[in-house]
Amino acid sequence: MSAEESPAAEDAEPVVAYEVRGPVAVVTVNRPEYRNAQNSQVTYALDAAFTRAVDDDAVKVVVLAGSGRHFSAGHDIGTPGRDVDRTFERRAVIWWDHTDKQGVDSRLARESEVYLGMCRRWREIPKPMIAMVQGACIAGGLMLAWCCDFVIASDDAFFADPVVRMGIPGVEYFAHPWVMNPRAAKEFLFTGDRFSAQRAERLGMVNQVVPRAELESTVFALAERISAMPRFGLALAKKAVNQAEDLQGMRVGMDSVFGLHHAAHAHNAEVGADSLAGLDARGMRDAARAATEG
Repeated sequence: MSAEESPAAEDAEPVVAYEVRGPVAVVTVNRPEYRNAQNSQVTYALDAAFTRAVDDDAVKVVVLAGSGRHFSAGHDIGTPGRDVDRTFERRAVIWWDHTDKQGVDSRLARESEVYLGMCRRWREIPKPMIAMVQGACIAGGLMLAWCCDFVIASDDAFFADPVVRMGIPGVEYFAHPWVMNPRAAKEFLFTGDRFSAQRAERLGMVNQVVPRAELESTVFALAERISAMPRFGLALAKKAVNQAEDLQGMRVGMDSVFGLHHAAHAHNAEVGADSLAGLDARGMRDAARAATEG
């Protein structure tokens, strides 16, 4: 197994691992001690790994995984590796650097690139992508799964977008009304509740739910079946479905909600302690517990 180089060479362990198994590339977020929270370093390491898989003609399918107990607990808003003030070479959008800017100028520049732009870029990868989800898939973790073509979940997986607790109308890659029906999307957002893998499957957000012990074998069996199809045919079929979603308003809908997202950040910064309404990962967890117990 080889590991994809991370932008920070000083890290002992790479934040993203890369492995090829026959026609399948496995890209694994590797921050299990932080429930695979996604910082910018992870974003750019993922992009490098996906590019590597696309450039390898022997790879037919890409599997996106998370190491340890959880797929991803979301964006990094509180670990020692949080790197919002670091500069990375921009790949998804043409915009200026965010680190020497302030307020919305800084947040919009960073999030257009690192969150919305990258997920849109990955959605257009011409090879089929399978998200292999176990445990938590929360907020930014949803974005990673949703830009894949398939979501295969273990029976202990759960999904949540709790950012309305911050006064923010959902994560940056706002696919909610397209990956589930609009009424379910409203429940998902308005309550911040966890949806089980079983409910997510009923809503069409998940393709299959399997026992945790069978997750990997199920994913690789599906990947092998897909790999038997012509590479170019798969790329065209993927583009066809993506174009149909965009004709249904997915892309312009995301653009409109991204503006609301940043209006919420600006409001929080204007009236409160910071753009996240004073909440970090622990604060979000405690707020969710209080709401449930109340």
